[in-house]
Amino acid sequence: MTQEFELIAKTFMGLESVLAKELTQLGANEVQIGRRMVSFMGDKEMMYRANFQLHTAIRILKPIKHFKALSADDVYREVQKIDWSEYIGLDKTFAVDSVVFSEEFRHSKFVAYKVKDAIVDQFREKTGKRPNISVANPDIRLNIHIAEDKCTLSLDSSGESLHRRGYRQESVEAPLNEVLAAGMILMTGWQGETDFIDPMCGSGTLLVEAALIAHNMAPGLFRKEYAFEKWPDFDSDLFDRIYNDDSSEREFTHHIYGYDVDIKAVNTARLNVRAAGLLNDITVEEADFKNFTQPKEKSIIVTNPPYGERISTPDLLGTYKMIGERLKHQFLNNDAWILSYREECFDQIGLKPSIKIPVYNGSLECEFRKYQIFDGKMKDFRAEGGTVKTDEEKRQMAEKRRFKQNREFKKRLDEKEENEEADIRTFRFRSLEKREFKGDRRDDRFQKRGGRNDRYSRDDRGDDRYSRDDRKPYRKSENRGGHERFDRSGGKKQRGGGRGFDRNKRRLEDDND
Repeated sequence: MTQEFELIAKTFMGLESVLAKELTQLGANEVQIGRRMVSFMGDKEMMYRANFQLHTAIRILKPIKHFKALSADDVYREVQKIDWSEYIGLDKTFAVDSVVFSEEFRHSKFVAYKVKDAIVDQFREKTGKRPNISVANPDIRLNIHIAEDKCTLSLDSSGESLHRRGYRQESVEAPLNEVLAAGMILMTGWQGETDFIDPMCGSGTLLVEAALIAHNMAPGLFRKEYAFEKWPDFDSDLFDRIYNDDSSEREFTHHIYGYDVDIKAVNTARLNVRAAGLLNDITVEEADFKNFTQPKEKSIIVTNPPYGERISTPDLLGTYKMIGERLKHQFLNNDAWILSYREECFDQIGLKPSIKIPVYNGSLECEFRKYQIFDGKMKDFRAEGGTVKTDEEKRQMAEKRRFKQNREFKKRLDEKEENEEADIRTFRFRSLEKREFKGDRRDDRFQKRGGRNDRYSRDDRGDDRYSRDDRKPYRKSENRGGHERFDRSGGKKQRGGGRGFDRNKRRLEDDND
């Protein structure tokens, strides 16, 4: 029997219960919901799977030590009690991240410096040498969390935030965070049973996340690396086995539609959909929501309109009034879910929501509202057996009280920074107008790739879609164990046995980067 240990999955405020459900379904033990985190017990395989398969986790931490401290000197002494040679070699680099919520510790960076000093001083005393610090790309990443006098020091097994899936090629202004997008979709309960529509799709985040959920694909499929791959006890064979296991993936028989009035957003969304290999599942078109008409098939709308914060429209309230009119007249007998920030915007929709779920988009306290669109009066809808709120939706609405009890969240600079890891106001944007597209070469690339008919080899994951040597697209995996993968065009494709992953080659290429 493998040894289990404590793990912590970090997430955004409002997504804790969704993450807890994901962990339970993954097989984690002793799942307990906290504030912007969920703790659980698991072994090494569970830690790898949590990083690779969870849709709503920002990062996975492995606690090393819990202790109490009333001063920076207390922190220093407690950190020095740990034998750091078990975690960090002299030839390795490390970095320390800190999150502080305490009257005693007002500067999180100072706490991080004390942890770093304690580690470095221990190595100097024992060996006369010290490991180096690397903020950009450390071999080992540590996390210190302080709540009043309670401290938790952890190994960060994720590295770069897990919202960075690896498929995003371009962004529009105010893109939706991938973790929040996945959490929104999971809150609706949608698993691919109907068509999915985002009439204001922007860069297509909701579209791609919906397709991953519909197919039950691991969101880490396109990611280049995880921090745990640099740990001394990293089990390469175990992670390769997890990476290549697609036995739980499923066929998606419906379709996902994205629309946007901005052609630059449409082109960006199409680029991201191509990068994810989901062209056969997702269609993106230029269209104004004011021209939206009743879909022929049963559908769900999930969308994130402008809030008037970073991006807006000439008539913001008029936009929300138009949304309500379109839903009322052209989306009958379907459900629509809308994320927004301003109460006055929701008021303009003019429809009574059946559920209001509080969530944070970055540092903005938003609401995710469900609108059941039906013809006639509410009492007639209920009399005919219609359900306005399920038990799960009632429980989600109860979260609003917990939000009000945690308003001090907004007072904390450090928590604000962490929750803004992909805030709508903290992205760096690259304009499509400034990018020089090489059309023939790009078109040829995507013709070679086609749809996501097979899984890519791990040595070709990441933001750089080409190898350093010949600039070829992702290599498709071969010989993966005799499972069948659904061909997105409707038929099935027979697959072969092992992937032949050359870890040494990948590391050599990474070093050359």
